[in-house]
Amino acid sequence: MRWFETVVRRCQGIPNMMTPRHVPFTNGSVFKDKLGIAAIICFGAFALQVEPARAQEGRLSVHASPPEAYIFVDGKAMKPSNRGMVRGLSAGVHQVGIYNYGFMPVTRSVTIEANKTAKLDVTLDRVTQTVAKPWGAMTIEGPPSGAAVLLNGKTPDYFVGHVDEFNHEWLWKQELVVPAGTHQVTVEQGDQVIWSGSVTVPAGQRVVISTNNGGVQKTLPWPRGDELNAQPRFNAGAASATVAVAPVTAQLSASATQVDCGAPSELKWSGSGDVHSEITNVGEVPSSGSQSVTPKQTTTYTYTASGPGGTATSSATVNVNTAVQAALDASPKEVRYRRVDDKVETPPSSTLNWSTSNANSVSIAQIGKVNTDGQTSVQPVPQKTTPGPVDETVTYVLSATNPCGGSETRSAMVRVVGSIEVTPPANLSLNSVYFPTNFPTKDNPQVGLVASQQQVLTGLASEFKEYLGKNPDARLVLNAHADKRGPKGYNQALSERRVTLVRSYLVGQGVPDGNIQTQASGDQNNLDPEQVKQLETENPQLPEDKRQEILAARLRTTVLANNRRVDLTLDPKGQESLRYYPHNADDAAILWNRNEPKEGVVVKDESKDEPKEAQ
Repeated sequence: MRWFETVVRRCQGIPNMMTPRHVPFTNGSVFKDKLGIAAIICFGAFALQVEPARAQEGRLSVHASPPEAYIFVDGKAMKPSNRGMVRGLSAGVHQVGIYNYGFMPVTRSVTIEANKTAKLDVTLDRVTQTVAKPWGAMTIEGPPSGAAVLLNGKTPDYFVGHVDEFNHEWLWKQELVVPAGTHQVTVEQGDQVIWSGSVTVPAGQRVVISTNNGGVQKTLPWPRGDELNAQPRFNAGAASATVAVAPVTAQLSASATQVDCGAPSELKWSGSGDVHSEITNVGEVPSSGSQSVTPKQTTTYTYTASGPGGTATSSATVNVNTAVQAALDASPKEVRYRRVDDKVETPPSSTLNWSTSNANSVSIAQIGKVNTDGQTSVQPVPQKTTPGPVDETVTYVLSATNPCGGSETRSAMVRVVGSIEVTPPANLSLNSVYFPTNFPTKDNPQVGLVASQQQVLTGLASEFKEYLGKNPDARLVLNAHADKRGPKGYNQALSERRVTLVRSYLVGQGVPDGNIQTQASGDQNNLDPEQVKQLETENPQLPEDKRQEILAARLRTTVLANNRRVDLTLDPKGQESLRYYPHNADDAAILWNRNEPKEGVVVKDESKDEPKEAQ
């Protein structure tokens, strides 16, 4: 076959290959010479190349009502449905749209098989609304007569008819009636745009467009337009057709045009003659509808409706009040303060009253988050800690904000006067004791204090015994907690084992049992995330480079770890243990892990072992 391949490669270089030359032979016969033979071979090779491509094609036959409906395949204009089947479609799934202005379009997914004809029967539903004046008309002349005409858009939704429906104004009228004004006209078929351009149609005039002459336009009187009354959108008869394109209308309103920050307003809109609608700051919307909006700043919403009849817009502005109002007051404005050692003999007390409007987030320094309106009792504490007279002013600052950028601050001052007195001090440091998840266990209630927490209790025991020498009636009140995971009964029993283990350890260090009081709170009174954030923000044992991770990405685990503890209170002074989580301890990871470590890890204080999931 090499000679055949060689001939095929040389086909393009053979002149007049389809015209055989004849040469005489000695016997008088006439034969085609080699050049003619090559031409025949080339023709056959071409046929062999074309036939496989055709073998992969199929056809589409559409029976539509009305019969003038137009066929679009994969968004391309093909032909009117009454002009025969669509040929040359590649095998596979195609999106077929059947359009006729004045009717609701129908789209289908159609599978085309090679060498077969797919059939589609479609009945379009008529749009009953009529079209009224003012209007003008267009006549579109030029081939091909089956080309689609699109008005004011490039997608099939903007289809108004085909050229053969608009190409003459004789005895039989074939006209495109449009709203007076300027329109963008596109005439296309398949992948080809026959003509596209802007056409201005005056009211009562007819514009003739010659697509085969570069789109030359001629404006003529159209007395028939004055004679016509309201027209249906589509009307066709023998050799006649009238397509009356409806103008596009748009109407938008807002239920409230003046709102406070965070307050909603309801947008309502309606349009007609449109195939595409959108609202700025909202997105695409149906032709008519409503939607609640909550703008954070003054916003103008513009509803734009577009269709074959043009584009219409309507706007509504919602003005947003971003200003915050706030008030803060303290009563009384002066309080007495007397502290002896660590005990405040005369507790100062004042009441803060506040109110805000147009705010959704309110906080008071030294208190934290509060309601938008309210009151609370405060005990202002002076900064002075050394013995001597006290005369200070404590300032409470209220900050109110809203998500619209509004903010306001107010302050109230309370004067604190009195004195600080001391008795010979006894060194005593209190810090809460922390436990790994699920420890101590029911099977081994003596295991649960890691090395760092044993050191805390050893130091406390030494200092407390010294303190008892001067204050024999003093007591250590132990209150154990468990994080919120697990059933309440299980958490209660777990906290009881924890407080028992701490008590036993202190007694083992020489603290009299009668000077220890215990409580077990289970998962009641857990610290919430905001309280933990505040504690960790103040915690001197938390490195700054770890603070963001602890307070954000690992907050949930940190909250759980902060609730697995035993708090200590020194009575009768009421001094409470510091709830500073021991981040700098060597075994901090064992305590912090939300999963239960193996018993050997807790006892030996080694690096993390494989944990199991806790409940």
